[in-house]
Amino acid sequence: MMRGLNSAFPLLFACAASVSPMAAAQTDIAKSYPVKPIRFISPFTPGAGTDTTARTLAQKLTDKWGQQAVVDNRTGAAGAIGVEITANAPPDGYTICLISASHSVNSATNSKLPYDLTRDLQGITQATSLFYAVYHSPQVPVKSAKELIAYAKANPGKLLFGSSGTGSLQHFAGEMFNHLAGVKLTHVPYKGTSAVVTAMLSNEVQVGFGTMFGVRPHMLTGRLRVVAITAGKRSPSVADIPTLSEAGIPGYEVDQWYGVITGAKVPRAIVNKLSDAMAQALKEPEVAKRLAADGSTPVGSSPDQFSAHIKSEISKWQRLVKEAKLDMKS
Repeated sequence: MMRGLNSAFPLLFACAASVSPMAAAQTDIAKSYPVKPIRFISPFTPGAGTDTTARTLAQKLTDKWGQQAVVDNRTGAAGAIGVEITANAPPDGYTICLISASHSVNSATNSKLPYDLTRDLQGITQATSLFYAVYHSPQVPVKSAKELIAYAKANPGKLLFGSSGTGSLQHFAGEMFNHLAGVKLTHVPYKGTSAVVTAMLSNEVQVGFGTMFGVRPHMLTGRLRVVAITAGKRSPSVADIPTLSEAGIPGYEVDQWYGVITGAKVPRAIVNKLSDAMAQALKEPEVAKRLAADGSTPVGSSPDQFSAHIKSEISKWQRLVKEAKLDMKS
């Protein structure tokens, strides 16, 4: 037995020797990283919640390492342009990108994207979690989510729900509502959340799915009613508002998360260093307070956890398209 073990030692040492130089080199690179500015791509317009998250994290990275993390707004193609730039950047960790849950919807519905979100890129961390409010016009004679579902069932096709565009997360939040509740709200796409709110105030649409940040001012004046949230459990920030799952749609959950990614070939040691720095930043009270202005809650997951979450989200939306027989051409 001992002779067999002794004969195996040379092979074990040979394998270790073949792996160690590469691992050691990556560790050395990570120790000195960063030695130049980091390009932090935000594929959204300046001033949006995603942009605020990117700039908050970028400042924290700059403060920690003394090298600037520069936010680069590269908008277009529903956020795909910024992600494509990241996928094609040199795999050195100096190009990172903030994405949102809408990117998982896009990956689930658009087979012509110039990248594969799960193959060409990798997660660094899920930065935040953000639920939607389910709101409606007071002209709809209901005062709760259960009553809204009952009204929609009694009046199929009568209620219109607005979204920030076909294929957006708001659109899919509404389609999931239709599918799981067994109702038929008719989708009307707009160019942005504010346009949906404006349309609802004039009764062009009757139902919407959006952030509390955008809805709250009109909720306080009574011009819009919030009847539920899309989170899996109640939020301490609006503890009196039930989830849709509580209101009669078991399993309903939609999270407008934000997270940071980079190219798939970036060394893991660098990815881990970025992830650890961001997770630490997200634990700071001042960061949590700043993100809360958009209704976001800090997360700070590991690279493996976030990569797995992205895959899970893509699968969820692919199932919805198939089961609800959604026509994404319209």
